[in-house]
Amino acid sequence: MGPSARREFVADLRSRYARAGRHERGVLLDQAVEATGYHRKSLIAILRKATSARRSRPRPGPRCGARVAAALVALWRAAGYPWSRRLHAMVRLWLEALVRRHTLDRSEQDALLAMSPRTMDRILRPHRGALRRRLYGRTKPGLLLKHQIPIRSERWNVSEPGWCEIDTVVHCGTSSGGDFACSVNLTDIMTGWTETRAVQGKGQLAVLAAIDEMRTALPFPLLGLDSDSGSEFINSHCAQWCTRHGVAFTRSRPYRKNDNAHIEQKNFTHVRKILGWQRLGGDATVGAMNELYRSDLRLFMNLFQPSVKLIERIRIGSRVRRSYDAAATPLDRLHGVREDLAAQLVTMRDALDPIALGEGIDTRVAAILAHETPATPKAVYRGPNLRALSRRQVRAARLAEGLPVRSHVAR
Repeated sequence: MGPSARREFVADLRSRYARAGRHERGVLLDQAVEATGYHRKSLIAILRKATSARRSRPRPGPRCGARVAAALVALWRAAGYPWSRRLHAMVRLWLEALVRRHTLDRSEQDALLAMSPRTMDRILRPHRGALRRRLYGRTKPGLLLKHQIPIRSERWNVSEPGWCEIDTVVHCGTSSGGDFACSVNLTDIMTGWTETRAVQGKGQLAVLAAIDEMRTALPFPLLGLDSDSGSEFINSHCAQWCTRHGVAFTRSRPYRKNDNAHIEQKNFTHVRKILGWQRLGGDATVGAMNELYRSDLRLFMNLFQPSVKLIERIRIGSRVRRSYDAAATPLDRLHGVREDLAAQLVTMRDALDPIALGEGIDTRVAAILAHETPATPKAVYRGPNLRALSRRQVRAARLAEGLPVRSHVAR
């Protein structure tokens, strides 16, 4: 049987194989193996592939129009590429500013509001890009007052704002040598409200000044402060400041990032995702970073960016099932706790344009990254490695440096 005849035979067998039962399929396969000379498994694969291809149907696409999909992509990019559950909560909050820029009619607005997170994932799948994460930590445990500051490692269980975690994010690039800028990041456990300030270096007094400024910028009193074991926090200046202002001061276990999981997450979303891992430094750069942290970024993250909170975590065998609450902004989480303050901030939010804030953040970040990057210190040459040299090379190296040379005794 030639190739064309085998193809015709398989095509004729395809429909009968699809309708046949288990026993009839075995008989058909025996006949096909004898007639074509194909291996039995090869015939099964050919017939199954043909059958599945004939029965398969294309997956239906999203039922929204191209304009609605384009508006969703624009919202996703302006909001900083959030995941679908947070993006779903943003639609109603950002809808007014989105309509002004994309002129959506009423039916398109309803389609955007009725869209589920899974549909958003399907629309955004072609637009998602892989981002490379590079993490560089430069925290060193502080020894001063280490045993006098209590360790907090249990899960937070607070019902009022003011209990915060704090950490520093270094902008040193790929080298920790020399002087560079640092971002002092503070977040509230209950609401997720975050404040950030930039300092040059990690000096204790400069970090303490940033903490004091963030305390006055918080919309609620600071009740507690939990840091890692870095020496910029574990020192007498910070301990005395907390005692003077009535702030409970605790620390996490060294090299246990999960003890500060809330602030570690904000380090990425509020600092790394904005400024990246580039080396930054200098008074002009630190001043520009503080202008960003005090104005546009602060309002954008705390008033317009929803987040989810972990409610419970249940282990079932080897798997862990986590339950989260509905996505809400830090401002929305103030309702029911500080109604007077929340009403004032809601009035401020209604007068702001989140897309304009996002564009302002991009402009300020471009200006920060355009500043002259401080030079990375070069490695200091400390002379030849004498262990890797021969005896004659060691003698020559010591003579060149003016060091005494051991004389050889004639044998």
